[in-house]
Amino acid sequence: MLGILLIYFIGKRFYDLSEEYNQNKWLYAILGVVLYYVSSFVFGMLIALLDIYVFDWGIDWDNNFGANFIGVPAALLALWGFYVYLESKWKKSVVVVKNEIDDIGKNIEDI
Repeated sequence: MLGILLIYFIGKRFYDLSEEYNQNKWLYAILGVVLYYVSSFVFGMLIALLDIYVFDWGIDWDNNFGANFIGVPAALLALWGFYVYLESKWKKSVVVVKNEIDDIGKNIEDI
């Protein structure tokens, strides 16, 4: 149940961001959720490989509940980075539309 709420809030945040900058809403909402799972999986595999071959931390990999929460901080950090990247990229590409109809008949120096 907690995972469903997390998916909802991740998708909603990316949906709102893309709506604010007139981008494809559903693409970025789904991309945010996919990024969460992929980054969690990659970080979990990295920790597992380090545990087995390098450090021998003794993590209980049969405990699914504990193993699922190992990748959550890395996944949230990856989402935050992706969110900041998209926001800064889209802020730079925003085109401000100037209403030039009010400037008809004015001197160029006055504009």
